[in-house]
Amino acid sequence: MRFQDAARDARAVVYAGIQADPQVARTAGLLADATAAQRVLARAVMNGETVDPGRWRAMFPGLFGPTATGDATEQARSESILAASLAVADRGEQVRSQVRGALVEELTAVLLERRVDAASVRRERRILFDGVRAEIHPYDVTVEHAGAPEAYDCKWGARGINADVLHQLDDARTHAAEEDERLAVALVVFDARRSCDVRLARQTAPYEATTIVTLETLDELAGEAR
Repeated sequence: MRFQDAARDARAVVYAGIQADPQVARTAGLLADATAAQRVLARAVMNGETVDPGRWRAMFPGLFGPTATGDATEQARSESILAASLAVADRGEQVRSQVRGALVEELTAVLLERRVDAASVRRERRILFDGVRAEIHPYDVTVEHAGAPEAYDCKWGARGINADVLHQLDDARTHAAEEDERLAVALVVFDARRSCDVRLARQTAPYEATTIVTLETLDELAGEAR
């Protein structure tokens, strides 16, 4: 088993520009330290068109104003997350979709770097196995530690869960086992576990050995429980 950079085709070049958008890194940094409620706020805001910030504050009273829980630092983070999420929502539909996808990948990488050596966390990598045709699409994030490699695909919402992605992850794990390697595979979905469970219930592709990381369990990527 070995890792390889993805081909620099037109899609990769365009997407690299999205990934390099400063807004992606800034928002991922905020969400890496966010609470579960703050992440729910971010998802709700980025899912729709820009609206009056006051409406979002009213819908999440526990994060803003006199009824907010937490200290002033947490309330300030809520305001920063709201502003960053509104900036994403204000992008056109196509760009917004690309930015959200890149954001989940960046957030995954940031959290993983809190648990493992940052140099081992890579983006857009293919995994090659002897005698097996290589997958066209690369894995969004990989951890390339000798003896303990990990592969992650990332999705903005539960609708992104499909047979192709589930098969790709499980096939990689299986091929690694055939080479006496242990490859941990996971699907990171920036959505509620219940939504993911509903989507998974409709799938026939194998996912029993694939870890499903959701809004509620994101911090486990960093080896934390919140």
